[in-house]
Amino acid sequence: MSEHDNQARAQFAEKTWDGLEPMIEDYAAAACAIAAEDFHQTLDYGPPSVERLEAILNRLSPAPDPLPAGESDWLSLLWGSYFGELLRHLHGGDWTMTIYPQTEFSVPTLQWESGSRVYPMMKVHRRLSLGASESLPAFYRMFCERLGAGPASRR
Repeated sequence: MSEHDNQARAQFAEKTWDGLEPMIEDYAAAACAIAAEDFHQTLDYGPPSVERLEAILNRLSPAPDPLPAGESDWLSLLWGSYFGELLRHLHGGDWTMTIYPQTEFSVPTLQWESGSRVYPMMKVHRRLSLGASESLPAFYRMFCERLGAGPASRR
């Protein structure tokens, strides 16, 4: 754990937000800063950032040893927020809280008017827990194919 990572954790432990979107935007911005500071990677919400994020997660995945629960939760929220914001920047969508399929708990979800949903924090959690078989670049390619859209920015 780096000093920059520790500072972000402490800052977010004390912070409150007026809604889900501002919270996720703050976590995503922290992910960008930590990526630059600790991993020398530039995360800029563009499609090439998916590969850069994957490289960061490769370094964080302690396979075959599982991450401690608190560490896994923090990393899933931090990097999942960035991944979700990348998707939202490129493909639109709105943040909402929904029940994760086949569970009883609510998670941040990116949702489109078509009814399509993505659970970025859960995807990152699976990537950290299960390793490279849960590849974010492969998921992103499948996402783009299913959405029927290229990575055209809406901003």
